[in-house]
Amino acid sequence: MPVNSVKPFLWDVDILQSVDMYNRWFVKFAPQTYHENRAKTTMLVEEALKWTNNLTNITADVLRQHPDILPMLRMTAAPPIARDRLIGLTGVSKNLVGTMEAKGRLPSGMSIAVINRSLQQIGQMIIQLADRDLFTWLDDHHIPTETELYRAAIIVADRLCGAIADPIVRNAQEQRQLAVLKRWLEQQGYIQVASVAFNNMRPGTFSFRLNVPVLLEDGNKVNIPVDAVIMPYQSRVGISHF
Repeated sequence: MPVNSVKPFLWDVDILQSVDMYNRWFVKFAPQTYHENRAKTTMLVEEALKWTNNLTNITADVLRQHPDILPMLRMTAAPPIARDRLIGLTGVSKNLVGTMEAKGRLPSGMSIAVINRSLQQIGQMIIQLADRDLFTWLDDHHIPTETELYRAAIIVADRLCGAIADPIVRNAQEQRQLAVLKRWLEQQGYIQVASVAFNNMRPGTFSFRLNVPVLLEDGNKVNIPVDAVIMPYQSRVGISHF
């Protein structure tokens, strides 16, 4: 059923309403979402500072125990360095850095000697590039105060969240969109179902984030993730609407 796909003259009002709705949401909730993520990230940075003895002890042992702190460590540099720049400066394996950042662990299949040497190079580079205006104790070797540590942690957290600000807001926006759609569908009497194949859904049900198998021209089958699948009341089982 094409719904309004063949009636583009009906789209303009819906588009304007959608844009207005998003703008209202962004002004009201996006700063709050960012603030909440920065607060959580600040606590994680404070933990990482403890593990590295306030950036004075970024050893291979520390990075082996806490490989997931690497994105935060990149934000301690002046200026903050991108993942590829760190790889270029240290000459370490792209797979090593990518696995540490994406999966929070060390890659398998790499020798212990190579891992240790690479982690040591990363630690040395981070200390060399660390922001001395932010981590003032690195030069004069004084014990940082709680205020200094918190200030450094929140600035690093802000840098880290700034680097991923779009995904943070985009994920929150996606949650809002699905919540609005769910509320509207339930007002129409639809029932949400989970963990069900799209072609087994009953009329009057809907589901979010289903994988729908699609047959390609070459005969191969792939799963396409679909945000929302709706089975209208008048439909037959196996004929859903995306």
